[in-house]
Amino acid sequence: MSDFLLFERDGPVVTLTMNQPEQRNPLTGNTAIPEFLAAIERIHDDTSVRCVILTGNGPSFCAGGDIREMKRQASPEVSEMDIRQQYRRGIQRLTLALFDLEVPVIAAVNGHAIGAGLDLACMCDIRIASEKGRFAESFIKLGIIPGDGGAWLLPRIVGMSRASEMAFTGEMLDAETALAWNLVSRVVPHDSLMPTARELAGRISQHASHGLRLTKRLMREGIHSRLDTVLEMSAVFQAVSHKTPDHSEAVNAFIEKRPARFA
Repeated sequence: MSDFLLFERDGPVVTLTMNQPEQRNPLTGNTAIPEFLAAIERIHDDTSVRCVILTGNGPSFCAGGDIREMKRQASPEVSEMDIRQQYRRGIQRLTLALFDLEVPVIAAVNGHAIGAGLDLACMCDIRIASEKGRFAESFIKLGIIPGDGGAWLLPRIVGMSRASEMAFTGEMLDAETALAWNLVSRVVPHDSLMPTARELAGRISQHASHGLRLTKRLMREGIHSRLDTVLEMSAVFQAVSHKTPDHSEAVNAFIEKRPARFA
C-alpha cells in the first residue's frame, strides 16, 4: 500500500495524488521519491496510458522539502559529499524521470507549490491552477539554492527576468499573477480544478499513444537542440508514425467522418 502517492487509473488517464496533507505533501523525509519513480516506470511501460494528472490532497499541492530533513543535513554528522549523493540519488532522479516521461503530464495545482513543489509542477507539461494556487521559488529564504533543477526549468517557462525575481526574492505569487507570468495556462475555481484537469486529459488522451509520446519527445528535445537536429528527429519519428496502425485508423476515420478508435 502506498504511503505517499495514490495511483488511480481511469481508462487511458492516470491520476497521481500526493497524499500527506498534514505535512503539505513534502518530497523529502518520506517515501515520495521511490514511489514517484515506481509510478513513472509503470506509466512509461504501459503504452495504453495516454495522459497523467498530478495533484495533491489537502490545502497544498506540494510544500517541497521537509524542514526537519534540512535540519538533519545541516548537522555535523552529515558531510557535504553525503548531501551531494542524497540529491543525485534522490530528488534529482525524480526530476529526470518525470521530465523525460513520454506521456503528457498535467499538474493540477490545488494550493501551495513551494520550492521543490513549484519545480515539481515545472517538470510537468501543462500547469493549471485553482484560484487557491500559490507559487514560490523559495529556496533563498532558507539560505539554499534550487537543488532539483529549478534553475533550469523555471527560466524556460517564465523567462529569465521573472525567474530571477522569483528565485532572488523567494516571494509568493498568487494564481492570477502566475497566469499573467505564463507559469500556468489557466486558473479555475477551486471546485472546478479536477473536473477541468480530467476534461483536458480526456481531450489529450483521445489521440494515438505513439503520436502523443513522440510529439512530447520532440518538444522536449527542442528545448536544447538545434533546429536541424530536431528536423532530423522529426523525419525519423514521422517515418515510424506513418507505418503505424493508429495512423491508418486516424486517416480512415477522417475520410469516413467518424471518431477514430485506437487500441
